[in-house]
Amino acid sequence: MKCSKNKVEEFIRVDHAGERGAVKIYEGQLLALNTLVKDEDLKKTIEEMIIHEKEHCNFFEKEIKKRNIKPTKFLPLWDLLGVGLGFGSTILGKKAAMLCTASVEEVIDAHYQNQIDQLDKDEGALKKKIIKFREDELHHRDIAYEEGATKKGLYSIMDKIIKTGSKLAINISEKV
Repeated sequence: MKCSKNKVEEFIRVDHAGERGAVKIYEGQLLALNTLVKDEDLKKTIEEMIIHEKEHCNFFEKEIKKRNIKPTKFLPLWDLLGVGLGFGSTILGKKAAMLCTASVEEVIDAHYQNQIDQLDKDEGALKKKIIKFREDELHHRDIAYEEGATKKGLYSIMDKIIKTGSKLAINISEKV
C-alpha cells in the first residue's frame, strides 16, 4: 500500500519536532549539569547522546525545507517543555535523568517502527534514515538503563508522565 503524501508530511513534521525536542531535553540536562549538578560521567554520557539527536534533527530540518513542509506550530512550546523536562529530571538525580531518556526512547521506538511499517519503496531513503535513527534511539535507551534508569517506586509515575507527554506531543505535532 502506498503511503500518501500527507502521511509522509506528517511523519516528517512530527519527527522534526521530536528530534528537536530530544536536543532540547539534553540541552536542559546539560544546563543542570553545568550549573547545579556535578556529575562529569553523566555529563559525558549526555554529550555523546546529543550528537546523534542533533544529526537526526538536522536531517529532518533539511527535509522540512526541501519538501516545503510547515513545522508544527508548537515548536516554541516543545522547546520550553523539553529544556524544562531535561533540567528537572537531572536535578532529581542520575536515575531520574536516565529514566527520562529511557522513557522517551521507548515511545520513539514504537513511533518509528510504526512509520517504518507504513513507508513504501517510494520513500526508501527516508525509511532507511528512520531505521538508522530508531537504532540510535534504542542504543540511547540501553545506555540509560546501563547508567541506572529504573521504574521502581515513584520512578514508575515519572515514567508514565513522560510517556504520556511524549505521546501527546506526537499526536499534536502530526496534525498542527
